[in-house]
Amino acid sequence: MPRIPDATLGPASGTIPARVRRGSFSKLVAALFVLLLVVILGWLVVLEVRRGEHLTALEPVPARTTVSVPAFRRVYLIVLENKNESEVVTSADAPYFDSLIERFGLATNYQGIAHPSQPNYLVLFSGSTHDVLDDDVHDVMAGSLADQLEAAGKTWRVFAENYPGEGCFAGASSSDGPDGAGLYVRKHNPAISFSSINGSADRCRNIQPLGSFDPAVADFEMIVPNMCHVMHDCPVADGDAWLRAFVPKILDSAAWADGGVLFITFDEGSDRSATNRVATLIAAPDVAAGTTSDTAHSHYSLLRTIEAGLGVPCLADACAANTLGEFFTR
Repeated sequence: MPRIPDATLGPASGTIPARVRRGSFSKLVAALFVLLLVVILGWLVVLEVRRGEHLTALEPVPARTTVSVPAFRRVYLIVLENKNESEVVTSADAPYFDSLIERFGLATNYQGIAHPSQPNYLVLFSGSTHDVLDDDVHDVMAGSLADQLEAAGKTWRVFAENYPGEGCFAGASSSDGPDGAGLYVRKHNPAISFSSINGSADRCRNIQPLGSFDPAVADFEMIVPNMCHVMHDCPVADGDAWLRAFVPKILDSAAWADGGVLFITFDEGSDRSATNRVATLIAAPDVAAGTTSDTAHSHYSLLRTIEAGLGVPCLADACAANTLGEFFTR
């Protein structure tokens, strides 16, 4: 008896029609697409949770607190490490730092941007973390304060203690060298993490060992102490003693006296809290002794203040920040 072809099969027994094969393939593609979408969404959620774990819950910028900033002839920025405000303000271990507070001004409601250290340094130098939320080696392709200053015909330097001073040294760390005993770490030197700098021998010459410090050599000078003097690996008292020895090189100079300003801040608090409050000192000839401000500020505010004082535009997230301008209004 002749075999009657199955209606679901093609002309030859056991052959699946092309339209069925196409339908099955389309369903497979759709399923894979849905799976890929789920994976991507899940990864985005993980990234957002990770960001939330690292980033500070910043206070909203209060209205009318972007106060005009006077022109700065020189800006000096010292960044210290991992201390809550309470660990240095009115601390028996930090008498010199507290003497500077009495002599100049202190922002009493100031927040770091993230935990751990490196994102805070990137913000102070470029107005963004660039999604760097760790202390690993990164090469960032973005604009920075150095780019702005050069475009405006101004100069900059980073003086990093125990930096080896050999070309564009981009290693994660270096010990001793021309500054003597001590440990330099790249994560505290934001300039070297920008590809436009670490790929240029000429621009790398702006990063020098601390022993080369000259208060009159550049419009913007960032000072990076080594891992002991920055208070990371050593007690507050050691860092305070370093400040006592170093800061007069700035404050006793004609360069600072002639329209200069010194900012001393801490990258982040030691307790890794979401509020991340740190002490930030503002020292300038026109800052009245003992000035304090409880206006909400952050590292974004500090960068915007530096940019405004040096006459360059704001960068990235600093554009949404206020200034520390209230310290310069006697």
